[in-house]
Amino acid sequence: MNLSIIDTLIILGYLSFIIFFGFWLSKKASASLQSYFLGGNTIKWYFLGLSNGSGMYDVSGTAWTVAILYIYGVKSAWLPWLWPVWNQVFIMVFLAIWLRRSNVMTGAEWITTRFGTDRGGKNSHLIVVIFALVSVIGFIAYFFQGIGKFATAILPWDLSFTLGSIHLTSESSYAIIMLTLTTLYTIKGGMYSVVGTEVIQFIILSISSVIVAFLAMSQTTSAQIHAAIPNGWTGFWPSWNLNMDWGAIFPEVNNKIGSDGFGMLGCLVMMMIFKGIFASLAGPVPSFDMQRVLSCKSPKEAAKMSAFTIFVLNIPRYLMIAGLTVFGLVLINKNDLLVNGHYDFEKILSVVVAKHIPIGLKGVILAGLLSAFMATFSAFVNAAPAYLVNDLYKRYLNPGASQRKLVKYSYIASFAIVLVGVVAGFMTDSINSMTLWITSSLYGGYAAANVLKWIWWRFNGQGYFWGMLGGLIAATVVPSLVPSLIGHMGYADALGEALRIPVVNGVPQIPAIYLFPVVLLFSFAGSLIGCLTTKPTEMSVLVNFYRKVRPWGFWKPVHQKTMEIYPDFKTNASLSRDSFNVVIGIIWQMSMVITPIYFVIKEFTYAGIAAAVALVCMAILKFSWYDKIED
Repeated sequence: MNLSIIDTLIILGYLSFIIFFGFWLSKKASASLQSYFLGGNTIKWYFLGLSNGSGMYDVSGTAWTVAILYIYGVKSAWLPWLWPVWNQVFIMVFLAIWLRRSNVMTGAEWITTRFGTDRGGKNSHLIVVIFALVSVIGFIAYFFQGIGKFATAILPWDLSFTLGSIHLTSESSYAIIMLTLTTLYTIKGGMYSVVGTEVIQFIILSISSVIVAFLAMSQTTSAQIHAAIPNGWTGFWPSWNLNMDWGAIFPEVNNKIGSDGFGMLGCLVMMMIFKGIFASLAGPVPSFDMQRVLSCKSPKEAAKMSAFTIFVLNIPRYLMIAGLTVFGLVLINKNDLLVNGHYDFEKILSVVVAKHIPIGLKGVILAGLLSAFMATFSAFVNAAPAYLVNDLYKRYLNPGASQRKLVKYSYIASFAIVLVGVVAGFMTDSINSMTLWITSSLYGGYAAANVLKWIWWRFNGQGYFWGMLGGLIAATVVPSLVPSLIGHMGYADALGEALRIPVVNGVPQIPAIYLFPVVLLFSFAGSLIGCLTTKPTEMSVLVNFYRKVRPWGFWKPVHQKTMEIYPDFKTNASLSRDSFNVVIGIIWQMSMVITPIYFVIKEFTYAGIAAAVALVCMAILKFSWYDKIED
């Protein structure tokens, strides 16, 4: 891309400002580990909500979402349920309150409030640290892929070079530079720098989103959009089969649908709901989202922060996604998506920005997209070192370490984690492959043990350890082992035809989401065997946890003991209300996803209906959730 002087100055000015601002805010962070990782629990909930939303607005995820909207149409709004995106609703309704009541710094430290400090408690604590580090390294590899592709497409300089036997592509060089710049101010300033810069970045992102949507709507007509899409593209409700044929418009898209394995959309959505219930009830994984919850002043503010994240994130983000997709459908040359003879739909974002955004505005939008990357990456870089420093070094190696030393070691831990993540980034081939591995395999190993920890009193630390370990092993082995076994048994073609997935060299290319039940089964087996073959957690630990967190579930013996000791204890009887609010919250969230999509593609009637549904849901949640939040 040939950038004008104006665009170049806007981008360089933005990068200089955000790095300076991050360093300026860093003065508060060095006071203590609590200040460094949680902002001393003094940051306003709405700033944390904006920061959380900004952290979820990443370039890699945006490029992927643009690609799936282009390919699958409005029905693609269901595909982010792979994560599942509505886990944020569970957090909003009750999990944020349960988590924040613990008054701890990390997810690993939180686990000791549930299982204590005996052998099982120590093992469960250790496995959470391992999971946190593995997931963050996976996400850094994911960001490495995304920012490399994006920067190469938008920036004019070729940074590829060869040093001896080592060859770095331009994508890799750009990725390393961007990761390094973001790491510097994140490490220096901790949570203060992360939140402060992310609020600024969110404002830039929102402005960029509105600009992209406006340009897309003003430069295209409804007739042009409909001429570029197949029948069924604008439909929202999923049918059992996708029933979308690109053959007359762009035949290669059909090949992409086949390779993704998403042709049986109804089956896929059912599997995502099945997985989503477990993954959402398990609670946030130990990363930046949990850190924002633990950073809030109180449980009530943690719930409000999570709701605010949903509210501020979806509309601006999907204005940009829909705008970029409309540009891609109507205006870009399909050959611009060719990479080594294959169409790469993850390039739509960068091609549109490179060729169809005018001078001046291009610089603003590029600054916004760089903000998206930097915000998300900085959130993960700030979250992960706490597990090394607070949960390993301080806990096991040097409990008496000074706050200054702990903050210093946090700097070193951050650099080490980023370095390992970059190495992992060199070993993956696409954003989509990392997305599917993280969402379907890795998170599958997390679900079982973390659901049981909330709802069943008998579940202990050993059960948690073996459930998590079994899940992690299964998440690593199952995606390659199960398809090979099916192929070896001679059922590959039958399965391929049933699920409408490709078969390569006699092996069915099963999407990771379909393997989630297998991973979940291994994790449940490890959880139950580890739990039932060892003694329960000490009753004093369970009573303390139950009294402080007040979860609902199967807690009868603990509840009885708690009432004996604390007769005034207030029982949580809100299961039915929480379940109702979760359903309303998911509808609310989905309405805010499809409203901007329909608006930008000029289906104003559908946009109005979706917006009305969102408003009704907000009114219901005001009375059934917001007015009843308790600390």
